[in-house]
Amino acid sequence: MGILLGILIGAGVLAAFGGLLWYVWRRVIRDTTERGSRWRRAGTVVFFTGPVLMFAALAAERGGAPFLLQQLLAWPGFMWMAFALYLLLALLVGELVRLAVRLWLARRPEVLGEPDKACPAIEDEARRADEAGKGAQPQPTPTTEVTRRVFVVRTVAASAATIAAATVGYGTYSVLRGPKIKRITVPLAKLPRAAHGFRIAVVSDIHLGPVLGKDFARRVVDTINSTQPDLIAVVGDLVDGDVEDLAPAARPLADLRARHGAYFVTGNHEYFSGAEQWVEHVRDLGLHPLENARTELPYFDLAGVNDVQGEGEGEGPDFGKALGDRDRRRASVLMAHQPVVIHDAVEHGVDLQLSGHTHGGQLWPNNLIADLANPTLAGLERYGDTQLYVTRGAGAWGPPVRVGAPSDITVVELASRQA
Repeated sequence: MGILLGILIGAGVLAAFGGLLWYVWRRVIRDTTERGSRWRRAGTVVFFTGPVLMFAALAAERGGAPFLLQQLLAWPGFMWMAFALYLLLALLVGELVRLAVRLWLARRPEVLGEPDKACPAIEDEARRADEAGKGAQPQPTPTTEVTRRVFVVRTVAASAATIAAATVGYGTYSVLRGPKIKRITVPLAKLPRAAHGFRIAVVSDIHLGPVLGKDFARRVVDTINSTQPDLIAVVGDLVDGDVEDLAPAARPLADLRARHGAYFVTGNHEYFSGAEQWVEHVRDLGLHPLENARTELPYFDLAGVNDVQGEGEGEGPDFGKALGDRDRRRASVLMAHQPVVIHDAVEHGVDLQLSGHTHGGQLWPNNLIADLANPTLAGLERYGDTQLYVTRGAGAWGPPVRVGAPSDITVVELASRQA
């Protein structure tokens, strides 16, 4: 029954995707070109190549294809994904424009009598028929209503494509330029006065892979080091791929500098390519993996749990192992990739949980869906006696594009209420 339900859901998703794709093709290609023209044929080929590249890029990444092939497919495939999303949204807004124009023309019928030069394609067709001589089949005279309709659909399609391209272009720039520094202050009741002002640089979702590589990792490391943190917390989704392919991209992480060191916990994406290999590799780079473990720092306990994705491999989060026997009179900070484990953190008396995973939605309006799937989408919230901070992350998964969810590296400054 479960398999059948999965098949039905998958078929429904594919049908919906196909319907939306057809709608966009119709508005951008079919309605703006003449039947049988080379422009329609070329546009159709280009348009339907996009989704093929997108699915190929996804399959190559998850299927462990040769890394060069992943790189060749990733940029065009993932960029088409983002462009198609905003092209669809712009076209839906364009439907309102089309409706408004139609209503305006209906209320001003005298406009229909005016000469119209808005559609050269239809006028050219009529002229070619005239030039063909007596043997040509009689062509209907293009009406003002038709020419205006074609002008509107072409204007809407061109405007939608321009808006989509500009949105994706800016969103790509916002990722590639590197994350910005965000600073927040979090008071902890149990934190001793000596730890007042302790700074933790929180970074998540760097997503080194076929798109974001060594140069991006260097920008992230330089940004973190510029904050001069006391401790660095890397809370998962560091990579999308194998150590063999991404070791050069991850090499700048060896230059992370903090007085109390840099710590790492797994995210769900580490398990797609083998979390064990990455735990060992980050250890070689000088980071301290916390695999359901805890370390006692001078002023508070720092704990880390594996991501819930590891449950399928018997390596999921174990709060009892990480926090079960600690002295609850001490303040505690927990590193956990996904915000959804906050209720376990509350149960185990954690004072502050640091998470990522959500990307803040990454591509608006995906934030609406991500907000429903996570207790906190981004920022600081309180759950009982436990505070949860969720960073939007430094990088991006899939399209190297962010819209409405800027990337960040957050400096969490702990405050003692005794200070």
